[in-house]
Amino acid sequence: MTLRLTDEESEALRRRSELEQRSMQEVARQAIRDYIEAHSRAELLDQVLDEELPRYAEALRRLGE
Repeated sequence: MTLRLTDEESEALRRRSELEQRSMQEVARQAIRDYIEAHSRAELLDQVLDEELPRYAEALRRLGE
C-alpha cells in the first residue's frame, strides 16, 4: 500500500512523530486504528438503535408528552 500525503500533511505527521518520539509509520498506523475503532463503534450503535428503537417507539412517544 502506498499512502500519498500532501506536503502539509507530511510535515504535520513528521512534527507529531518527533513530538511523540515515534516513527511516522507508527503514528499513522495508530491514527488508522483509532479511526476504524471509533467508526466501528458508531456503526454498531446506529445498528442497535435502528433495530431496537422501533420496539420502544410508543413508550418513547409517551415519555415525551
